[in-house]
Amino acid sequence: MESVLRYRGRPIAEADVAFLRGLLASHPGASRRALSLKVCEAWGWVQPNGRPRDMVCRGLLLALDRGGHIDLPPARWVAARPGRRPRPPAVAVDSTPVRGSLAEVGALEFRQVRRSPEDSLFNGLIETHHYLGYAQPVGEHLKYLVYAGARPLACFAWGSAPRHLRPRDRFLGWSAEARRRNLHLLAYNSRFLILPWVEVRHLASHLLGRMTRMLSGEWERVYGHPVHFAETFTDPSRFRGTCYRAANWVWLGRTTGRGKDDRTHRANRPLKDVLGLPLTPRFRELLTRGG
Repeated sequence: MESVLRYRGRPIAEADVAFLRGLLASHPGASRRALSLKVCEAWGWVQPNGRPRDMVCRGLLLALDRGGHIDLPPARWVAARPGRRPRPPAVAVDSTPVRGSLAEVGALEFRQVRRSPEDSLFNGLIETHHYLGYAQPVGEHLKYLVYAGARPLACFAWGSAPRHLRPRDRFLGWSAEARRRNLHLLAYNSRFLILPWVEVRHLASHLLGRMTRMLSGEWERVYGHPVHFAETFTDPSRFRGTCYRAANWVWLGRTTGRGKDDRTHRANRPLKDVLGLPLTPRFRELLTRGG
């Protein structure tokens, strides 16, 4: 059966479009979100933790609407600046220099702060002190603050891995089908920040080691499934990735600089080094299943 389009690897057939048209006709007063939830329920689109894949489904509905296949009801809320959120405000924290050895810093506590009262603190610290600033994650993601006593020293942001990444895909050796099935089993370290007044030798690699040892269990606790591989990008014009390499991350290659929405096949952004870390000895076996 010929498909109307492919969305995130799934073919959408005329029968699917006919179902959606019938759903829209039978719920004329429903909002876009309510319709998305009904589609998730009908098609069994749920995350491993049982929650509907609402945002993924809404993306599909928008793509079909823009393609003229269905007619969505008008959006009930439109942001003043579409596609952008207000930048997180600056936050005030104790910036007294922290120096010495790891032993002198004392016990370190990792706190998962997404959807907690400390979420805004995390966002503000990243926005103010990370050279990339804060970006709102999409999909599964976790945020961590690392504390020494009452003082935050570092931040980690983890999110869903990009769908296509040639050095990573070559290293894993998975097929396109295995990637589609198992991409959710990877975690992307989008931000790692040690606050600028913290100068503790070997702290960065120590935190990376501790964070990645707990990452899979934390992901399973929140999302109902583990992760088996971690990855990140580093800008070689700024950083050598020394702390990642010291924590046993492996250099996988370099990006093409074209980005996920490339149409010109020419580099339009800085090239990045791709680093990865297996989180289990069986990572290849687990990530190539179903391929």
